Amino acid sequence: MFDGVKKRINAFQKEATTLLKRELDEKNLEKMLWDFEIGLIESDVALPVAEEIVQSVKAKLLDTKRKKAEEILENSIRDTLEKVLSVRYFDFDEYIKNTKKPIKILFVGVNGVGKTTTIAKMAQHLQKNGHSVIIAAGDTHRAGASEQIGIHAKRLGVKLIEHQIGADPTAVIYDGVQYATARNKEVLLADTAGRLHTKVGLMDQLKKIHRVTRPDLVIFVDEAIAGNDAVVRAKMFNDTIDINGSILTKADVDVKGGAAISIAYATGSPILFLGTGQEYDDLVKFQPEWLFDRLFED
Repeated sequence: MFDGVKKRINAFQKEATTLLKRELDEKNLEKMLWDFEIGLIESDVALPVAEEIVQSVKAKLLDTKRKKAEEILENSIRDTLEKVLSVRYFDFDEYIKNTKKPIKILFVGVNGVGKTTTIAKMAQHLQKNGHSVIIAAGDTHRAGASEQIGIHAKRLGVKLIEHQIGADPTAVIYDGVQYATARNKEVLLADTAGRLHTKVGLMDQLKKIHRVTRPDLVIFVDEAIAGNDAVVRAKMFNDTIDINGSILTKADVDVKGGAAISIAYATGSPILFLGTGQEYDDLVKFQPEWLFDRLFED
């Protein structure tokens, strides 16, 4: 992951180093910076983020001739990405540990992005950290959804709260809250039906779920490989109900990497985890410092 962004950075570093050996002025920089910006956008970095990186690099390159291009570029990108990725950042495990129980986590996203599997992975992660978990099968819209998440729950030894197909998802999740409270369960993971961000009725239903069940966290799930489509969806969901963080699936097959940066920018909330495979343990905490090391390693 992030190979696309890294490739653009490396190419720009080489070109900038060559340019710094000659007389440097704004005119000489323009084409090089334009190509760099287009390269970032093609790697799924959101336009405003790409523009901010380029403007920061430009100002610093024009300001000095002594520093190495690599150092200037790395510092500029680190500063910009840190600003994007640190907005409302929190350590998920510390949050779970220190927040009043039961903690209600609502998972949202479109169809077919791995939301149900992500919930199962999260249940595994939480149980490994010593927390008791239940799952509410809030996807009552899709035939087979309850059965699918039920298989995961059985494998993981997790209690599943479910109603019949077509039931009110708000009622299912509310029952999950009541069960968690009565049985002293620490974390409720609430599934919801995958919905297109353009479907007004289903998005209104999501508002109702949020209003009635009052989740502590809303987590947006989408595919890393969806690129700018995932960014658009994240923004639309965030405009409907405030997203607290995101999980990106299929990160192991995403070669560009810009979507993670762009989703954090679009929602003003952190990337919490990356899904890196099909096994329950294939859920990796996202750390901004890891991204910086990945982008600038030799």
